Amino acid sequence: MTVSVWGPVHQDMTALLTGQPDDVPAVVDQLTKLQDILERVPPLLCSNPLADFNKLYLHITTTVLDRLYEGRFADPAFLSRLDVEFAARYFEALRHWSQGSAACPRVWSVLFHRVGGPDCRPLPSAAAGVNAHINFDLPFALVTTFDYFGSDPVDDGDQHADYLQINEIFADAIPGLRRGYLEKWQLLIDTINGDLDDWWQGETIEYARNVAWRNGQRLWSVRHDLPATAKERERLDSNAAALGRLLLSPLGALLQ
Repeated sequence: MTVSVWGPVHQDMTALLTGQPDDVPAVVDQLTKLQDILERVPPLLCSNPLADFNKLYLHITTTVLDRLYEGRFADPAFLSRLDVEFAARYFEALRHWSQGSAACPRVWSVLFHRVGGPDCRPLPSAAAGVNAHINFDLPFALVTTFDYFGSDPVDDGDQHADYLQINEIFADAIPGLRRGYLEKWQLLIDTINGDLDDWWQGETIEYARNVAWRNGQRLWSVRHDLPATAKERERLDSNAAALGRLLLSPLGALLQ
C-alpha cells in the first residue's frame, strides 16, 4: 500500500479527514463531502465498494437527523452524541488507512483493500461496511457515549429505546436502498421473493445491533482494565473481519 492510497483525490481526502464533526449536522455534511470524493476515486469512477457503503450510511444518518429535528427521541442529547462517536470511528479508520497506519482495524482494511479492485458488487460492499460499523465500531461508540454522560448502559431505559429506534430507520430504508444496489436480473428475483429479502435483512440488522449493545455493555464492564479491553477489541475485530471477508467473497454475494 502506497502513501497516496486514494490516487488523484488523496489530497482532497486528507483535507476532509482533518476535521472532526462535533454534531449530527456536521456528520451529515462530512459524509456528503466524502461521498463526492469516493465517487471520484479511480479506477471505479462513480462506483466503488466504499462509496456503496457510504451512500447507505449517509442516508441512515440523514434520517436520524430528521428525527432529531422532529423531536422523535426521548433523549436527543444521548442519541446525538452516539451518532458523533459512531461516525468518529469510521473517519478514524479512514485516516489510518490514508496514512498507511497499521492502526487501521482489520475489519475496515478488508473493505478498503477492495476500493482499487478487484471489483465487487454494490450490495455485498454495503453489507461489509455495515458489518464493520455495527459489529466493531458501535460497541466502542456506546462506551465513549455513556462515559461522556457518566451513565450506565442499562436495558429498557430511554437511551436504550432511542438506540432501538434506529432499527426502525434501517427497516424503513432497507427495501429502497437494497433495490438500488441490484441489477435487472436481481430485481426480477427480488420481485419473486416479495418481502422475504427485506424482512430477512431487517432482522439481520436488528440482531447485529442487539449484539453490539451487549458487546458495549461487556466493554463497559472492563473499561478500566486495559488488557481486557484490548482483548475484547481483538476479538471483535477478528470476528468482524472474518465476516467481512465472507460477505465480499463469491459465496457472500450469493447470500445477499
